[in-house]
Amino acid sequence: MKKLINSPETLLTDALHGFAAAHPGLTVDRDLRIVTRPPTPGRVSLVSGGGSGHEPLHAGFVGHGMLHAACPGEVFTSPVPGQIQTATTAVDGGAGVLHVVKNYTGDVLNFALAAELAEDDDIEVATVIVDDDVAVTDSTHTAGRRGTGATVFVEKIAGAAAEAGAGLAAVAELAREVNARSRSYGVALSAGTVPAVGRPGFDLGPAEMEWGVGIHGEPGRRRGPVATAREIAAEALAAIDDDMPLSGEVLVMVNGMGATPLIELYAMYGEVEKWLAGRGVGITRRLVGNYVTSLDMTGCSITVMTLTSRLLELWDAPVETPALRWGR
Repeated sequence: MKKLINSPETLLTDALHGFAAAHPGLTVDRDLRIVTRPPTPGRVSLVSGGGSGHEPLHAGFVGHGMLHAACPGEVFTSPVPGQIQTATTAVDGGAGVLHVVKNYTGDVLNFALAAELAEDDDIEVATVIVDDDVAVTDSTHTAGRRGTGATVFVEKIAGAAAEAGAGLAAVAELAREVNARSRSYGVALSAGTVPAVGRPGFDLGPAEMEWGVGIHGEPGRRRGPVATAREIAAEALAAIDDDMPLSGEVLVMVNGMGATPLIELYAMYGEVEKWLAGRGVGITRRLVGNYVTSLDMTGCSITVMTLTSRLLELWDAPVETPALRWGR
């Protein structure tokens, strides 16, 4: 294993130290392991989190127009309830807090416990579960679908609504609408290596790929020979279209899993655009790059959201975070 780390045991603490130094406008508590920005009095705040290893998710999306707090757990391990409760209390502006939670068993349970603790302190909490992955219904870490790329869409659009002064119920309803309108599908050409383990999370032959892989390396639909970018885009989008028929205008994210060169992600995006255009679907907005990674996994995921004028307006609203920024 070759990693740019001091030791597996100190990786998260060291990364938070570097994150704090790189982004002095955010508050980073390395002991409690929370990243925050100040709440706006009288406005809804957003809190999310999950295991580390998916950077920039979630700390990279703390900032104006998105999250108010992120709670990083150890690599591929949920943050603990006390950590989430502390973050929730720290960013409460008096109008309630929205928890954005990817559908993994540990995350769901720990955020639920944290919400109960926060409500005991008279903080109103609403929770939205993101479950956009169409590849499998149940997996190693979930009951139901996994939460993946749509998390970025939920955090951006719900964050914009909160920034504009929408109430907690309205922000939560928008977040659920974004999730309902979003679907994702991922593939892997090689597995990621958890530093504490020291070897890839699963084995793939030199000419094999995994179809429908999860962001923690969970098995997908099948394993088969390496396909072309055109074939991968076609199968992934067909799976999305089967589950949520695509039409009209959409937002698309072609997301790298951590070790995929940008040149390959752009090649994938080109095939996505051609497949959708051939079916009369227009891409109104797009993201290409690393947004929800899986350590050093090679591969990509495709996320598609069907748009409305209101969702497009909120997507275009100003945002300023370490990983996403426009309009300011």
